[in-house]
Amino acid sequence: MPPSRSDIRATIETYLSRHAEERDSLEGLLAVLDAAEEPSSRATLPGHVTCSAVVIDRDRRVLHIGHRVTGLLLCPGGHVEAGDRTLLAAAVREVCEEAGLRPGDLCLTPQFLAEPIDVDVHDIDANPAKGEPAHQHFDVRFAFYLTAEQPPALALQDDEVAGARWLPYADVRSPTLRAKLLAAEADGLDGCPEPVSANALIHDGAGRYLLHLRDDREGMWEPWVLALVGGKRSRDDASLEATLRRELAEEVPGLVPTELVPFAVQEATSVDGVAVPISVYAGRWSGDAGAVDLREGVLLTWCTVDMLDRLRLSPGLGELIRRHAAEHPATEGPPDDTYPLPDEVPPGTELHIVGVHLHLQDDHGRILLGLRHPDSAFAPDTWHFLAGHCEREAAIDCLVREAKEEAGITIAPEDVDLVHTVHHVDSPNVRPRIALVFQARSWTGDPEVLEPDRCVEWRWWEPQKLPAAVVPYTRRAIDGILRGRPYSEDGWGER
Repeated sequence: MPPSRSDIRATIETYLSRHAEERDSLEGLLAVLDAAEEPSSRATLPGHVTCSAVVIDRDRRVLHIGHRVTGLLLCPGGHVEAGDRTLLAAAVREVCEEAGLRPGDLCLTPQFLAEPIDVDVHDIDANPAKGEPAHQHFDVRFAFYLTAEQPPALALQDDEVAGARWLPYADVRSPTLRAKLLAAEADGLDGCPEPVSANALIHDGAGRYLLHLRDDREGMWEPWVLALVGGKRSRDDASLEATLRRELAEEVPGLVPTELVPFAVQEATSVDGVAVPISVYAGRWSGDAGAVDLREGVLLTWCTVDMLDRLRLSPGLGELIRRHAAEHPATEGPPDDTYPLPDEVPPGTELHIVGVHLHLQDDHGRILLGLRHPDSAFAPDTWHFLAGHCEREAAIDCLVREAKEEAGITIAPEDVDLVHTVHHVDSPNVRPRIALVFQARSWTGDPEVLEPDRCVEWRWWEPQKLPAAVVPYTRRAIDGILRGRPYSEDGWGER
């Protein structure tokens, strides 16, 4: 099946979110997407979608090929075929067929990722020999870097291609593409590959590593193998660390490593065959993998180095873990000492997730709340306490750590009092939670946004004038504190 109409529309709308001024010029393409015919079929008239590959080398030159039929010098491209999974996959196939490149010779650019760099509308003359009237091509163009330092030898498709040239940005033949390339050059479109995905190598300091079993679904990257948690960079991510923190919040919101340190760059291959450099960050966490609210994939599980040869791992992961284990020997007790052991959990016991929350009031009695990121998996665009999940640590130690990491606030453990506890549950299908709300009598530092992928703003609010969008159990806790009540419940039904 060719790319679906919804996928094509999503691709075009993503492009127009960058280039809203081009909406009128793409009216014909939008009309095709609203019509009944297949938008990428060459039989769809008066116009249909095509794809091109903008291949950039490290001298900031773009590959052009000569088309025998038209005599024009263009970027490799052509019609979408039935087997093309996405428009980007069609562009990869076309450049490989016409120029003899391999998909692994290409990688995505960090400036555009899997989004089009340009969408061009051009007229096609009638071709009586093929029974084709004059029509239009809506050419969706994707940018790629070469993975090698020097362009590989090309094997041109002789029946359609007459020669090839590498042209500097300023000499690119398409005016619309040339303008986009020159504008992006200032943002670092330099032809040098760099990671566009980030993964977390989570370890517990005791010799265990956390693995994620991927779903077995069509189009899934490395399906049904044990891999690392992580994902692709998006255009809104300020850095690859921000990418990883966003992915962790989306996939495993209960998993918050104490640190994320760059460890390695791993080479992988996407479902379309292009090269994907992945920045791997080492992070430390020692929680119960089975208790995490897993939003993507099948399961999380701990493994040790001696288990690696018996597991189905993503390519290169075993070597990566062994390297980390050799460079970072276990410093704590053996894995057998970690929880939970079967006899530690009495029958019928429901394990709970414990979170710490900071109820901070200034000299005017105002309460500090943070506005969660709009892409947050939990409570997007909603105000919430400064908060975090307890790892294998004392609750007050967790609070002190989270205050410093999230907002740059320094709190002494002896200046903290427990002022409220909320026992809450979001739905019948997730673990219950215990929210411990602590108040600090004193602190140093002004609140700063240090984790912008999770919180976009800190603000002081008068208790009687809270914003409308507050996390429900946060509002309940504030109300309880104002009324002098030490305990409340949320999500368990009316009493």
